[in-house]
Amino acid sequence: MRRKEILNLVKEKSRLNRDLENLFYGNIEIRDVQGQQILYVHYRQDGLSLTKCVGKYDEEICEIIDRNNTRAKFIKKRIKEIDRILGKLEYNLPLEKDVSFAKDFAKRNLVEIIYRQAILEGIATNYADTETILQGGKVKGFKQKDIISIINLKHAYEFILNNNVLLSTSNFSLLCEINSTICEGISLNSGKIRDVPIEIKGTFWRPKIPIESDIKENINNILYSKEDITSRAIKLMIYICKTQPFIDGNKRSATLFANHLLLSKGKGMIVVGKDLIKEFKENLLEYYEYDNEKNIIKFLKEKCIVKFDDNKTERTVIEDDENQEKI
Repeated sequence: MRRKEILNLVKEKSRLNRDLENLFYGNIEIRDVQGQQILYVHYRQDGLSLTKCVGKYDEEICEIIDRNNTRAKFIKKRIKEIDRILGKLEYNLPLEKDVSFAKDFAKRNLVEIIYRQAILEGIATNYADTETILQGGKVKGFKQKDIISIINLKHAYEFILNNNVLLSTSNFSLLCEINSTICEGISLNSGKIRDVPIEIKGTFWRPKIPIESDIKENINNILYSKEDITSRAIKLMIYICKTQPFIDGNKRSATLFANHLLLSKGKGMIVVGKDLIKEFKENLLEYYEYDNEKNIIKFLKEKCIVKFDDNKTERTVIEDDENQEKI
């Protein structure tokens, strides 16, 4: 019961931090930049003094910032309350060495991981623009939905990389929370099982209306099978992709859910390389249309698993042909 209470508090704190990150609040400064009056706000977050550019001066925006200051004060107060409660619940539990290493690896390479996931989703981005978006900067030529999708991926990974989330079971509730985070600001029904039919581009196959009890049962059957962790993670991923339990964000949710299982056991991550997207989609469609899971499982296991060797050094089978770097 205590673990459930901790997880709920961690979820609430994660949402509050996202709200705070998306707010323009703080002390207003007006600067003259090339003959234009530009609004900046100065604020403190996590003990650091930060500055953020808001845009061109506008009295209405200044009024919004004043209102946001009240909202930010309330959010910070609630975050402190949550931290106090978590402290009493002995929240800061230690991770096993392999899990801690896997977490550190994911955090160090988060921009690269999110960049690859964005490319897989068809978002026309590159590493530099992805990094700029994640740092709160402005980029040109992007749809607002794509920017939100990239930011939401960051929030979702930050959530699953939380110590207590890593110590929690990869279950149906966690999957719903991941989807809720991924689709925040995009889908009104984020985190909820869909009750309407949907279509998938590029295939004649149509997923059935999902039944929650069936999804829970099938997830548990995979989780508690006798197969190795990597096989279970891959099967969870492709099952969720095919079932399409949510209105939006199913592939992203499936990938993060599978990666939560892998990371929580210190076993690595599933990351589809840019040059492997075509092959991934072909194998996935074969699984959708003909229920042949053999090829997609073989493909993911052989080409898309970032592994850690016995000496605790990173190794990946995916190379970045744009940056000529390895994750």
